[in-house]
Amino acid sequence: MDALASWTRALRADIIRMIAAAGSGHPGGSLSVIDILAVLYAKHLRHDPKNPERPERDRLILSKGHACPALYAVLAHRGFFPMERLATLRQLGSPLQGHPERHRLPGVEASTGSLGQGLSMGLGMALAAKLDGSSRRVYVVTGDGEMQEGQIWEALLAAPKFRLDNLTLIVDANNGQIDGHVSEIMPLDPLPDKLRSFQWDTRCVDGHDLEALDQALAAIQTVRDRPQAIVAKTTKGKGVSFMEDQIAWHGKAPNKDEVEKALKEILGG
Repeated sequence: MDALASWTRALRADIIRMIAAAGSGHPGGSLSVIDILAVLYAKHLRHDPKNPERPERDRLILSKGHACPALYAVLAHRGFFPMERLATLRQLGSPLQGHPERHRLPGVEASTGSLGQGLSMGLGMALAAKLDGSSRRVYVVTGDGEMQEGQIWEALLAAPKFRLDNLTLIVDANNGQIDGHVSEIMPLDPLPDKLRSFQWDTRCVDGHDLEALDQALAAIQTVRDRPQAIVAKTTKGKGVSFMEDQIAWHGKAPNKDEVEKALKEILGG
């Protein structure tokens, strides 16, 4: 896991640089979700940067679309587009907009950003795969604040009915949303028990423990006839001390001094 840990540090540094260059963006949720995306792309998600539309690829839907700097960083590192393009985040005409767009950037499977819709999209993709007799899997990453959306719970009801064992929900549970802490705005606990009551195979992990994430993602491959959920406990702004668990960093770009301090913490030196 040493190489993977080193990669996540590089990804975090790219997130900080991208958002700083843009002068806007969402560092808190991008830094909390990056370990999840890194483990998926490094070890579990079937993808091909040279042929991003390969029919038998797995699908990854970043339903919490405002955290797209994390997705963009991963896609660039995996070779979907040149690394230099990361510096164009949120610029006019750039395919790297403030929320991912399916038809503008290779590797993006769904245009997201209006929260609550990603799991329904994933459900449709997973059902289509079943009808096609395909082995492709669908992973949907949501935020815990997003789990307050009613459409999410409609999808949670439907997936077990269709026995979608090729559908995995991963909740980036960082207890933060734009208005405050999730536990104060609209509490979800006990979220794992609620998901289990909806007939989802559910497990909880430390969302920054790369080995634990790897083991959980490996374990779901053996689940049959039920969709799976992984509640990943994370910290908003993880890796940058002055951003960690600070709601103010939900959607704010760091200034020059803050960038230098953040990169020193992430990369050392």
